Amino acid sequence: MNIHKNARLTPLRREEMALSVIEGGFSKAHAARVHGVSAKIVARWVERYKAEGRAGMIDRSSRPAHMPQATAASITERIMALRRHRWTGKHIAHEVGVSPATVSRVLKRAGLSRLDIEPAQPVRRYEREHPGEMIHIDIKKLGRFERVGHRITGDRVGQSNSRGVGWEFVHVCIDDASRVAFSQVLPDERKQSAIAFLKAAVAYYASLGIVVERVMTDNGSCYRSKAFAKACRKLGLKHIRTKPYTPKTNGKAERFIQTALREWAYAIAYPTSDCRAAELPAWLHRYNWHRPHGSLKSQTPISRLALTEDNLLRLHS
Repeated sequence: MNIHKNARLTPLRREEMALSVIEGGFSKAHAARVHGVSAKIVARWVERYKAEGRAGMIDRSSRPAHMPQATAASITERIMALRRHRWTGKHIAHEVGVSPATVSRVLKRAGLSRLDIEPAQPVRRYEREHPGEMIHIDIKKLGRFERVGHRITGDRVGQSNSRGVGWEFVHVCIDDASRVAFSQVLPDERKQSAIAFLKAAVAYYASLGIVVERVMTDNGSCYRSKAFAKACRKLGLKHIRTKPYTPKTNGKAERFIQTALREWAYAIAYPTSDCRAAELPAWLHRYNWHRPHGSLKSQTPISRLALTEDNLLRLHS
């Protein structure tokens, strides 16, 4: 029970007060003076103790047992059903024949105040059983810099990329089953860079004993190119593209990008973007070999590969 900090009576004090009247012979007026409340309050707790004993000293809900003006259950269910079809509050009110305020209260209680709170289609989560069955690839665009960035200093003077500093592109890859990740910083996101990264990723996983079977990407122009499709065929990969404008399909890569930004790209004040890029391999090693992963029951990604002790020593560097 959450007792107000200025409350004069707790359940124990109420019991003591009631017993002082019932068994101690105190008058209600005297008990009221001792406990700093009115005689009417004393009388209430005395009567409740006589009727229910110690259990009656607990606070009760002030909600009335019967509410004649409450919205009917059938109306409430219709309001929620229309909301799940993405109807606005005023549209629902007009259709059902109640006030917009009533619709608002019903939706708030049901947790449907926001239109996107309950998607029309349930989220389908998946995870491949074996490493290499599918890898996820994506690209993150980062600004280059030649001094400590404005995220650290708060000073945007001279930080504009229109001054010729330019951009760089972080190509990321993560294995669906093990979450073992691979990444490179490349100068662009064209098909040549995407193909080179794909080959490097497949080679990296092969060094860990993982044979890649499928690759999932979004619908970027580099991934829709004939050259990328040809590279996938030569590598024996099945290429899967996400549904347009649905990044959650490739969510593991999207989530890995957020982790990389937080723990690598924006983690410390790098003097230049080249220094940031140079730190990426070391961070990837910590991510794969030493960082507990939340979706792997706090195990490291490399633990999913079931490597022998000799191979662990050989590969760890």
